[in-house]
Amino acid sequence: MFPRRFFFLLITLLSAASTAYANEALPAGKGSTGQQSRTAFLQPSANLSLEGRLDFAAGRSFFRSPWVRAPTTTTARDGLGPLFNGMNCQGCHIRNGRGQPPAINSTKSAFSMLLRLSIPPQNEAQQALLKTIGIVPEPVYGGQLQDMANPGVTPEGRIRVDWQTHQVQFADGFSVELQKPVVNIERLGYGELRPDTQFSLRVAPPMIGLGLLEAIPEQAILAAAEAQQQSPGDVKGTPNWVWDIAQGKTVLGRFGWKAGQPNLNQQNANAFVNDLGLTSALFPKDPCTASQSACLHSVNGGEPEVSANILRLVLHHTRHIAVPKRQNIDDPEVLRGKALFQQAGCAQCHRPSWRTAANAADPALANQLIWPYSDLLLHDMGEGLADGRGEFAASGRQWRTPPLWGIGLTQTVNPKAQFLHDARARTLLEAILWHAGEAADAKAQVLDFNEEQRSALLAFLNSL
Repeated sequence: MFPRRFFFLLITLLSAASTAYANEALPAGKGSTGQQSRTAFLQPSANLSLEGRLDFAAGRSFFRSPWVRAPTTTTARDGLGPLFNGMNCQGCHIRNGRGQPPAINSTKSAFSMLLRLSIPPQNEAQQALLKTIGIVPEPVYGGQLQDMANPGVTPEGRIRVDWQTHQVQFADGFSVELQKPVVNIERLGYGELRPDTQFSLRVAPPMIGLGLLEAIPEQAILAAAEAQQQSPGDVKGTPNWVWDIAQGKTVLGRFGWKAGQPNLNQQNANAFVNDLGLTSALFPKDPCTASQSACLHSVNGGEPEVSANILRLVLHHTRHIAVPKRQNIDDPEVLRGKALFQQAGCAQCHRPSWRTAANAADPALANQLIWPYSDLLLHDMGEGLADGRGEFAASGRQWRTPPLWGIGLTQTVNPKAQFLHDARARTLLEAILWHAGEAADAKAQVLDFNEEQRSALLAFLNSL
């Protein structure tokens, strides 16, 4: 017997597919913004107070403006490096949207794409690291390859991405070329990597609606995971369990491509230290290894370099980046695409809606009906998308379901943006065709769609 709530949810989803509800036009509830241009992801939540908007602007200045190396007279923004991937946050999250892959044969840094590193645990001490940092870092290069450095410090290396392609054919004969990145690391600055090094190529994700995702009650997410485990079929989402530094305990993971961070504050601090080389109270040491002497002895910009107040302002900013309103929700083709999305089973992972907690961190985030189209759970996506690199409870084949809200504006915000965790998909259709594992049945149904059905499905996705 399946839980009654499973059948209720199924009936609700199927009935919702044939019509549009008024609140669907407001994916972030009262915080949704009407902006639809290239600045669509730069707006504050529409329901922020005046005081909240002032803090949003202050946090944005630290998110957008370049940081500089120490020492300098700009003491509020110094401490960049000694090793880093970018000089500001928005350089990777372009206009708060997705990053982009480096151009073919580019001699510049990958910038909005980075490479995570780790090795399999070799002993009990390394096994213990899996509890608190989720991986075992590569001994010389650490957990992330930094391809930029301050003067006097050698960059760790340079990422070059090549592409392998293959064709996928629909039942009606329509063919789509898929591409997969092949990573090459050049100009290694500190010797060879260990031969058992695990690599995971990542592109910067969009920043919209993150505070609302943080405000979804934990028990609701866990209940969704339990319902999937008890339901028929292959879709069996699981939570990631990660280390919360401030609380000193294991909690539910929500953020990052594998849900490897528990909350936005730790996610921000982690990005500051690994992407920009900026320390904070949560991460008080630069990411230098014992083999990187010049890095270890570099001048810092204070202890910590990101003050508690700056971290607070950046947290407020990232919590309140608005989600744009949906367009054309009553369009007949969009509604046909919505029904096909449900019919194929896509909504099992890309859960349409949630309600945020009444006691959310900020009143603007509380008690909102939101439509992120994600269950925030880990799913086995098959060998084609696997990176072979675990992270806390996530396996090398698992990824957190990425929210789909705003996805139709992705390439309006950044025309060079691409999709999936490593930007391999140039179009939404390519992204769908990479699905496998738990999503294999859904993809098989999509492969049976004819031209009209494909067009309707994409019309729906582009309306989000």
